[in-house]
Amino acid sequence: MKYIKRFADIRIEDVPEVGGKNASLGEMYSALTEKGVKVPNGFAITADAFRYYLEYNNLNDQIAEHLRTLDPDNLEQLSDIGGKIRAGIAYGEMPEDLHEEIVQAYAELGEEYGHNPDVAVRSSATAEDLPTASFAGQQESYLNIRGTRNLSSTCKQVFASLYTDRAISYRVHQGFEHLGVALSITVQKMVRSDISSSGVMFTVDTETGFRDVVFITSSYGLGENVVQGTVNPDEFYVFKPTLESGKAPIIKRQVGRKDVKMIYAAEHHNAGMSTKNVSVHPEEQRRFSIDDDDVLTLAKYAVEIEKHYTAKNDNKFTPMDVEWAKDGESGELFVVQARPETVVSQADHTKHIVYKMTGQGEVVAQGKSVGKKIATGKAKVILEAKDMHDLEDGEVLITDITDPDWEPVMKRASAIVTNRGGRTCHAAIIARELGIPAIVGCNNATEVITNGRELTASCAEGDSGYVYDGILDFEEEEIDLSEMGESKTKLLLNVGNPEVAFETSFLPSAGVGLARLEFIINNTIGIHPRALLEYDKLDEYTQFRITKAMGGYEDPRRFFVEKIKEGVGSIAAAFYPRPVVVRLSDFKSNEYRSLIGGEIYEPVEENPMLGFRGAARYFSEEFAEAFALECQALKA
Repeated sequence: MKYIKRFADIRIEDVPEVGGKNASLGEMYSALTEKGVKVPNGFAITADAFRYYLEYNNLNDQIAEHLRTLDPDNLEQLSDIGGKIRAGIAYGEMPEDLHEEIVQAYAELGEEYGHNPDVAVRSSATAEDLPTASFAGQQESYLNIRGTRNLSSTCKQVFASLYTDRAISYRVHQGFEHLGVALSITVQKMVRSDISSSGVMFTVDTETGFRDVVFITSSYGLGENVVQGTVNPDEFYVFKPTLESGKAPIIKRQVGRKDVKMIYAAEHHNAGMSTKNVSVHPEEQRRFSIDDDDVLTLAKYAVEIEKHYTAKNDNKFTPMDVEWAKDGESGELFVVQARPETVVSQADHTKHIVYKMTGQGEVVAQGKSVGKKIATGKAKVILEAKDMHDLEDGEVLITDITDPDWEPVMKRASAIVTNRGGRTCHAAIIARELGIPAIVGCNNATEVITNGRELTASCAEGDSGYVYDGILDFEEEEIDLSEMGESKTKLLLNVGNPEVAFETSFLPSAGVGLARLEFIINNTIGIHPRALLEYDKLDEYTQFRITKAMGGYEDPRRFFVEKIKEGVGSIAAAFYPRPVVVRLSDFKSNEYRSLIGGEIYEPVEENPMLGFRGAARYFSEEFAEAFALECQALKA
């Protein structure tokens, strides 16, 4: 066929013909299936088909004329021009020979998966998934498309999406010629994750560039909600070196809110009406959306993909951004997209920039930090996308979520704060590209922050990002590690907070001389260990508080042990193979009392510094069983 290429016939070198997404899918389908990485089959409608479609409908001159007058900073004009170009493409006539090839290729897919298979129809531009520009989400995707008529009309919508307002703006921002970019289309068999789970994973830590982990996000339903930031997903970190030696090194688990999921709209199979969002039951929200076996299988997929692309890139380390889906009918895990990571992989780790808060203020909102910077400005609360153009230069954008339509205005913000989304959502990706801090998944930022309020947004305090009241003082220092000579004395670091371990690992040191459990117990667990051991004996209200704090874990003992393992494991992984010295708990009685359930078990001491603390606790009748849990965690 002239305008169709099947995945089996596509390789990564075919980007000019089929775009970045299709080239990567074909590469994985052809080269990685034999290594156990599962990729649903499909085909590409080539960039030549797009050019033929424009030529057949006499659209090239019209598009060029519209773009000739474009002022990308005039958002009203951008919207007008983009709308006219898209309408011209969407309402064009599909050439008969192209239509027939699409129908034939779809029928072939039906021979493998059954008559009229449900397919994803996605854009695959010839300038996307590049080492310096992701073009993430700039064109449209449509899910659960069935039947040849729906497929043909959806393809026209995808062709038109090369000229969304956000795509036009992004190309200007990245310095690409509009008419030099063509669009191919991905047609791929759907994975039934609408009745299971899906998400995104990176083969590098997205905040620090630490190479030795796979970072996985997961939520219920189709993956668009994770990509767009509609949900706060579950998060997992897996340590690569020991994964390859046969271990099960999940060094962090964090349950997300996951309050909605995208499912099939059974009555429709055409563009724009084929899916819908529904609420997730609160009990399901509190559980992890995938189990440990799934996490480890996905991590192995990710490592294989990274190895392959690194080899294809002349053995230059190539971390990957991978979308995955779990089939609710078969239980199988599939990779549905992969692209090179384009931000942290470009970072210069010889330059260590440290941001530090020096002023103090009230925390008005808290979420997940993106980047390590601090920024200040007046709040601009925008509740609906239609009002996004109200954002002024230097303001802190406060909103529910962003999607690619927001891209033209996001560069105005000094920082971005959202109610929903995780570290792989759209707001996070664009914030990294723009080099501004973002705090995502705050839940209630738009409710507690008012327009015009002066704020300080800090992403410099670990995994958690904080929005402070007022314009606060902070320091910025750049350290050139390449100019630091090796010391005669071996330097060991004190690291108590696992959230800063990856970043701290880039500092020249011989390892960690002191890693204390107190931070992990206080900040990650937050519950008195005896309250977990004696959960069944507690009053109903204390049990409720403990259950809420344990999110994702049903066994109180396992929760304590796993969180200690994850915290210590994160620090050990960050400095591997350098040594890490861990000190077991040394809380004072007043500190233990501040934990959930602590007032039941702890005395009120006049001078806790000289009281019931340290090693004296370990063998005491009141604490020995709790100490045994710490030992169990380290042994595991």
